[in-house]
Amino acid sequence: MLKFPVVPMRATLSTMPHDDAGWAFEIKWDGYRTLAFVEKGTVRLQSSNLYDVTAKYPELGGLPDAVAAERAILDAELVVLDDAGRPRFELLQRHERQAALFIFDVLAIERHDVISLPYEERRRLLGEIVEPGENWAVPAHRIGGGDELLAATIARELEGVMAKRLGTTYRPGTRTKEWRKIKNRQRAEVVIGGYSPGTGNRSSSFGALLVGRWVDGRLAFAGGVGTGFTQRKLEEMVKRLRELRVDDSPFDPPPPTAYRRGAVWVQPVLTATVEITEFTNEGYVRQASFISLNDP
Repeated sequence: MLKFPVVPMRATLSTMPHDDAGWAFEIKWDGYRTLAFVEKGTVRLQSSNLYDVTAKYPELGGLPDAVAAERAILDAELVVLDDAGRPRFELLQRHERQAALFIFDVLAIERHDVISLPYEERRRLLGEIVEPGENWAVPAHRIGGGDELLAATIARELEGVMAKRLGTTYRPGTRTKEWRKIKNRQRAEVVIGGYSPGTGNRSSSFGALLVGRWVDGRLAFAGGVGTGFTQRKLEEMVKRLRELRVDDSPFDPPPPTAYRRGAVWVQPVLTATVEITEFTNEGYVRQASFISLNDP
């Protein structure tokens, strides 16, 4: 049987497969990838970076009672749900309410590894051995119909879907194109109020744009945007931004200390279109990527 720790199998960021009848689809839950090692009435939780995080989540201590085996290794996503039942990453980071474990795969049962079994057989076994509880569940999956599921996740403001090719085995420690993550993205317009210093091959330009949104006449800070730039775009933008330099931050209130360190402030007259997964509860862009500069 596989031993703790185990490096999980990982998906590749991609697009929806064309022949979706040969794929299974699951909702992509926004949380921490977690492996659960059940053994003789106890559970150990392993994070994606191979740390034992069991003590952080005592609400999951009853999981072994819901597993119809003395030993099992389960692959899951650790989430915290908001009042509407949607996973929210910032709620998980704060952990002010109980976490839930959404289990989507099984690697071993009793002393037998099952990673060589095809995906659909592992899913069948998973449904047989795990009884849903207050803090854990085995979310549903479907064969085909990926576009419909993706549309449903957009309507529910969820992160996206996972596509897993039927017949595939579980290969610990590998990143595979046979597992795909398809993320929902939205575009938003933000105001540029500064930039952080760059390092390495971006030392002559900037590291990230510091952006905000107008709220009741004040520029509320909304985080940083550090990806999506070509080298040419970096050079064009830094020249323009330097012409707009000012001494004081235009954000009200000022950004957190980590963002202010070394920051260069500019007049908030330029806007940019960015692609994000969401605005957090604090109003910050999440997983933001630059699309274009919008001329005033």
